[in-house]
Amino acid sequence: MAARILLVEDNPANLELVSYLLEAAGHAVLIAEDGQQALELASRAPFPDLIVSDLRMPVMDGFEMLRHIRAHETLRDIPIIAVTAFSMSGDQTRVMLAGFDGYISKPIDPETFVSEVEAYLRAGRRKAGPVADE
Repeated sequence: MAARILLVEDNPANLELVSYLLEAAGHAVLIAEDGQQALELASRAPFPDLIVSDLRMPVMDGFEMLRHIRAHETLRDIPIIAVTAFSMSGDQTRVMLAGFDGYISKPIDPETFVSEVEAYLRAGRRKAGPVADE
């Protein structure tokens, strides 16, 4: 299932790896290097099917971007997955309570990353959570 995925990442190496993996799986990848660019890209039709975002970025971080998207009537139902190096005890809970639909810790596993992301696409709607393969 090909999808339009907005990737929000300021680290060039992570950006290259994640975009390569998603494009190799047949997805169209839109790239933003900070939350402000992500808001601008997400607001243009056709809208992304999913947003995959880092949390620590210049200009606007992932948490602020999330708040803006959730407040936007047209964009609020787009699933947003945090992909972050925040991996201390409680970080995943904090991310999920902030309103993200998913959490993937860095460093990502290139062998499983695409299937983890696609699980949120198969869910078909926000807050449904990932759907396991049958």
